[in-house]
Amino acid sequence: MDSSTIFIQIFNVIFPLASIALIAFFYARRRSTDMGVANRLNVNVFCPALIFSVMSAEDFHIMLYVDLILAASVVILGSGLLLWPFCKVLKIAPKTFLPPMMFSNSANLGVPLIVLAFGDAALPVGIVLFLIGTLLHFTVGMYMVNEKANPISILKVPMIVATIAGLIWSLQGWTLPSAVKTPVDMLGQIAIPLMLFALGVRMTSMDFSQWKLGVISGVLGPLASVMIAVIWQYFVGMSSENFAYLLVFACLPPAVLNYMVAEMYDQEPHKVASIVMIGNLMSLVIVPCVLFYVL
Repeated sequence: MDSSTIFIQIFNVIFPLASIALIAFFYARRRSTDMGVANRLNVNVFCPALIFSVMSAEDFHIMLYVDLILAASVVILGSGLLLWPFCKVLKIAPKTFLPPMMFSNSANLGVPLIVLAFGDAALPVGIVLFLIGTLLHFTVGMYMVNEKANPISILKVPMIVATIAGLIWSLQGWTLPSAVKTPVDMLGQIAIPLMLFALGVRMTSMDFSQWKLGVISGVLGPLASVMIAVIWQYFVGMSSENFAYLLVFACLPPAVLNYMVAEMYDQEPHKVASIVMIGNLMSLVIVPCVLFYVL
């Protein structure tokens, strides 16, 4: 595949995602837009429907993704360990710096990016990677910010409930009746564009007060994750296709959820906001570079 063809393919991947986010950004700049209800619906209804829709499909088999699940977990946890020493260098609390470095935007950006880059058949991969990030974020990530957080509370999260239900459904080999499958699929199809729209609206409140920290973090986060992914591939190894998925996952910017958690526990939310928003802005350069290598 020549360079011009790859550039066109990258444009065809990035432009649809960026255009939805930009439409939301400019709309929210002109009109006051409260995404609170929409975001709650997405977290509690649409995303769980998408997860269950994918995991309950006849062609979904969780055992096919075990090596990818393990590798993604190592990338998340390993990047935190690798960047721990930088907390002293940057004079920032680990509780503030490490979670956004570890937990990436695998929902708003990761799922649609993987689908557009690798095709509809890669949707289960995007969902699996998103679930691993979410599971670790609601357990390890929450404990990092607040040692008193109860890990059992994750069982009340609708997305985790949908994951458990989908896993049971898949392992049992059950099939959803079409009358039930159709509305579940339709609800799930709302999730991805709504996540992109919400990301665009969130970008209107970008905080540049800590822009230097944001730029440094925007480089260190993807760099550390990609390094861990390469080390894993060198010593453990996985298929070239799964390694491509892992590299795309590793280069994703910080999840907006990091800011919400920091605000909830008053863990320097202004610094986390800069890390998250500037990191997402820098992903417009970093993600295409990784896609160029992968494709």
